[in-house]
Amino acid sequence: MPFAVYVLGLAVFAQGTSEFMLSGLVEDMAADLGVSLPAIGSLTSAFAVGMIVGAPPVAMLSLRWPRRRALLAFLITFLLAHVVGALTHSFEVLFVTRVIAALANAGFLAVGLATAASMAGSRAKGRATSVLLSGVTLACVAGVPLGAVLNEVWGWRSAFWGVAIISAPAVLAVMRSVPTTPVDPVAPSVRYELRALRTPRLIMTLVLGALVNGATFCSFTYLTPVITDVTDLSSGWVPAALALFGIGSFVGVNVGGRLADSRPGQVLAVGGTALLAGWLIFALTAANPVVALILVLVQGALSFGVGSTLIAQALYTASDAPTLAGGFATAALNVGAAAGPALGGLALGAGLGHRSPLVLSAVLVATALVVAGVARAIGITGDKGDTGATERRPAERPVEAS
Repeated sequence: MPFAVYVLGLAVFAQGTSEFMLSGLVEDMAADLGVSLPAIGSLTSAFAVGMIVGAPPVAMLSLRWPRRRALLAFLITFLLAHVVGALTHSFEVLFVTRVIAALANAGFLAVGLATAASMAGSRAKGRATSVLLSGVTLACVAGVPLGAVLNEVWGWRSAFWGVAIISAPAVLAVMRSVPTTPVDPVAPSVRYELRALRTPRLIMTLVLGALVNGATFCSFTYLTPVITDVTDLSSGWVPAALALFGIGSFVGVNVGGRLADSRPGQVLAVGGTALLAGWLIFALTAANPVVALILVLVQGALSFGVGSTLIAQALYTASDAPTLAGGFATAALNVGAAAGPALGGLALGAGLGHRSPLVLSAVLVATALVVAGVARAIGITGDKGDTGATERRPAERPVEAS
């Protein structure tokens, strides 16, 4: 795997840390800025909405730039947004920086997925995808707890400075390691890439990605009350449980990445079925500490193994529209990341108990399996990389590519 792919993974680690770290900073931020806890919570929502809404149009904008230039522009914007966020004493300014950081994150991930897949070669898109998503899983394992430690020692602003500091070497590394390539005179236009995205198989893959990611974050968001109230472990076990989930997700995304290129159908069928069974068993046996902690690890691995395979399949399916495919895949995953916790919150608010998010996760995965089964039955299948797009039209206005 080219070194530049790991550089992109470092940048994604910084961005993943930023996306999730506010959960450990909310009380100190609210006190310092003189706003309510729900107001600070809206910063997380703003980031998620920015990722969902911004990913496709920002990726579309970047089609007219060489990839290295686009990556640098997004990463530097992300870094500067955190510098401003660390310095400001205005909640309104901080809110704007979170939206800008989300747009930059969405653009970087969309272009980064396409760049990594291109550098890895036509038969290793799954492995390249897994390296980038490893940055997200490592953010859950190390980045978010580190942000909480910085907050305890130097205050919440130090966590923002930390993200900026981690991003700085990634900027330099992208400049040195991502190759500059000449403009492709027959590179697809925006109109062509959009047309290439209209294949039913790609749409199905994106829907499956949203459902699986929704299941993942439905339970992950409410894992703390499951551990403390259902499993009846002390609050000291919560960091260990979260770390187990993160370790599992790191293992799953790397194992899934290796299999996604050669046996994607088996990963999705076997992994998806095991994922459904795991959520159901977890809901039934959550009161058993040993079983619960084992399943936290296993479900993290299965969730990210299946999820990363779906992203790789989106890139294979839309090989004629790699950047916009990355943008829409980013948006689909964040739709799931936003909808899953919302559904879990509704279940908890309705008094259905702390096991209800686990049951909902099983329902979402079951829905994904049904959608996949129906799609196969009506013939929405094909070999990886089959976009179903029409022949490229060189007469259309070309864009710079690398």
